[in-house]
Amino acid sequence: MSSEKETQEQENKEIKEEEVEVETDEESTEALKIKIAEQEDKYLRVHADFENTKKRLEKEKYQGMEYAVEEFAKDLLNVVDSLELALNSVEKIEEVNKESFDSLKKGVELTLEQLNKVFSKQYVEIISTDDGFDPHIHNAIMQEENEDKEAGEIVKVMQKGYKLRERVLRPSMVSICKK
Repeated sequence: MSSEKETQEQENKEIKEEEVEVETDEESTEALKIKIAEQEDKYLRVHADFENTKKRLEKEKYQGMEYAVEEFAKDLLNVVDSLELALNSVEKIEEVNKESFDSLKKGVELTLEQLNKVFSKQYVEIISTDDGFDPHIHNAIMQEENEDKEAGEIVKVMQKGYKLRERVLRPSMVSICKK
């Protein structure tokens, strides 16, 4: 009987070990499933981050190409200002030698027109002052009284502003009305 009892105990012990082994296998399987899920999540996050970085760099590349002429255009703005000043000064001179001044004026106007065509081709535009004062694109350098304008409206443009596509190259310098 003792041997039967021992055999029975041995069998019970083996059954318990198998149950422990099964439980251990199930626990390790669950742990592995959790670890796999964590690794998949990490992979998806890294992949999404990579895709976002790729899109951002692509956008920056195209913006860099679009605005590559920005510094060149800024340098040309002084040339435009000088031509406009020359035109304004010719108009103020009295008729000493009208023919000479007329041909000078015509030459400056044609040069300015060509320069404006080049600007237009490169998406450089004059900032409009028709829509009222906007501190993002206009620089108010003085205030003056004016009966025809409301407070804060643009009275006079002192220096034209320019933008390249949507970027401001130089804000318009304006005087605004004070009441």
